[in-house]
Amino acid sequence: MQAAIFENGAVHLVSKPTPTLGPGEVLIEVRMAGICNTDLELLRGYMGFAGIPGHEFVGRVVAAPSAPQLLGRRVTADINIGCGTCPVCLQADARHCPNRTTLGIAGKDGAFAQFVAMPLHTIHLVPDCISNAQAVFLEPLAAALEPSQQLHLTARQSVLVLGDGKLGILTACALRRLVPDLVLAGKHEDKLAVAAAQGVTVRQGTDAGHIAATLGREFGLFDVVIEATGRPQGLETALELVRPEGTVVLKTTTFAPTTLAMAKVVVDEITLLGSRCGDLRLAIASLKDKLVDVLPLVEAAYPFEAFAEALEHAARPGAMKVLVDFRAL
Repeated sequence: MQAAIFENGAVHLVSKPTPTLGPGEVLIEVRMAGICNTDLELLRGYMGFAGIPGHEFVGRVVAAPSAPQLLGRRVTADINIGCGTCPVCLQADARHCPNRTTLGIAGKDGAFAQFVAMPLHTIHLVPDCISNAQAVFLEPLAAALEPSQQLHLTARQSVLVLGDGKLGILTACALRRLVPDLVLAGKHEDKLAVAAAQGVTVRQGTDAGHIAATLGREFGLFDVVIEATGRPQGLETALELVRPEGTVVLKTTTFAPTTLAMAKVVVDEITLLGSRCGDLRLAIASLKDKLVDVLPLVEAAYPFEAFAEALEHAARPGAMKVLVDFRAL
């Protein structure tokens, strides 16, 4: 099979053997995948990654010895694979299994390849009403919805999403139905317009300081600030805008370290909440019920043979979602 490999900061298209299925696994022929900021961070050296990246995907099951009813079905998969035997897997959430592997990120070859093997218990069927391009957004949309599963968000709360990148826009559009007056703040008028078209209140600023000052004057401090800027400095801005005893939800992961004086967190008794992956079932229901329109976030699609060009496009400042299409292979 053809696959993309990240190694020592470079990308290579290579031929590799098709994955051999282990017990309880299914083989998926990838049809479309998305490039996300995490992939770009991995290329820069995040987590010392080397291998096949890619975790946002949709494909067709071509082999399923233990579940033949899945043959030919379109699917996606949870990206976190727990060991299934430790106390965390048995009693809590396999997403936090200390022995887990993560598709295309840690210990598991990803979806920037013609085929990927995944455990049966990670598989989710994709309804026919959801297109391939929409299905690629299921993993990031699940992450965008995760704060609603971690917090008791109410319509009366003041909630701010910081960052008008793909995840920030998805988060604002997904959570607006729970918090009608939610505000999305960012720097780019055209990107904020994507969320505004879906009913989100948006505010634009030229830089972090300008955004914080503008929001502070108009809205005061927020009960909840969801930080999705993708920048190490985003947490500092979030702490400027959250009220005492409020909550800052952290969505950003970057290769660069974050330095921050934590006295404000202690003195103002602010809750910091990490928020990573979410429930794909919730994301599937949201797209099926047309609660969120993800297609305006698609900026370009490239055939897999042009993966290097797709990666370069995705790395441009301000780029929206870049898709990789495997259907010509």
